[in-house]
Amino acid sequence: MTATTADVWLPFPAEEIDGLPEDLNYLFWDGGTEYPGNPADCAYYVVPYMKGPEIAQRPLAAMSGVQVVQTLSAGIDHVEPGLGLLPAGVRLCNAKGVHEASTAELTLALILASLRGFPGFVHGQDKEEWRSGFYPALADKSVLIVGYGSIGSAIEDRLAPFECARVARVARSARTTARGPVHTLDDLPALLPEADVVILSTPLNPSTQGLVGADFLAAMPDGALLVNVARGGVVDTKALLSELESGRLRAALDVTDPEPLPQGHPLWHAPNVLITPHVGGSTSAFEPRAKRLLAAQLTRFAAGEPVRNVVTTTG
Repeated sequence: MTATTADVWLPFPAEEIDGLPEDLNYLFWDGGTEYPGNPADCAYYVVPYMKGPEIAQRPLAAMSGVQVVQTLSAGIDHVEPGLGLLPAGVRLCNAKGVHEASTAELTLALILASLRGFPGFVHGQDKEEWRSGFYPALADKSVLIVGYGSIGSAIEDRLAPFECARVARVARSARTTARGPVHTLDDLPALLPEADVVILSTPLNPSTQGLVGADFLAAMPDGALLVNVARGGVVDTKALLSELESGRLRAALDVTDPEPLPQGHPLWHAPNVLITPHVGGSTSAFEPRAKRLLAAQLTRFAAGEPVRNVVTTTG
């Protein structure tokens, strides 16, 4: 199969994406029951956005000719379990560059809303109560970003005007940036006791599954705020509940484990927690960036050039 005869499955109608190369056959599929064509003829599969792992992985076993699987999310954990169904040499690409702005915006919103007591103000407005008081500021706080990739860097960009006392950074590999050093996960025991705000923006993988457990949380200082815009599975929910219910820590969570959080789950009504329903990337900024990414990737693919954002290649 050559690129010029290749089927491309898109979760947007092709006519809505400017700049697509003309020599590909575009088929629209956003997770519906019926496939738009034979999965075996699909060479470039763009995974439907926010439709869950069952839909994301459903056609993979039949995609015997696929060359590229493209997510529209930064994370790939909803697709990874199905990679074993694919032939060798398939490139899995993520959506680096699409979600940084939206996720960083939400991160700052969660921090500020939690520190400044916005949930209480909303409840007060519902009851017509004037709840004045004295609240923490982000200014002069020490912030730790766990997961310093493109999203973590975008978060720090937006922290810059808020007069934080310091920002520390943690990633898989140590390195130096223009803003300062990036530490490894091994340095967390030394960094956590100094962090007033801990932001999780790391991918979910074997090294980060359950990373934020009882020991991690115990190392955070009293009154610290945990902000999770990564994946719910990075945090041990039972351990977090224990800290929240004791009143020692606070949390602002865009993702949970389990997710969606079911009715009746104790996390809904735990003290000092603010929950948003996994909306880090779900903003008006998503579609234009996603469509620009697809146009650029498919232009490279049609020309036989290497695609970008390759996270792994099946073996």
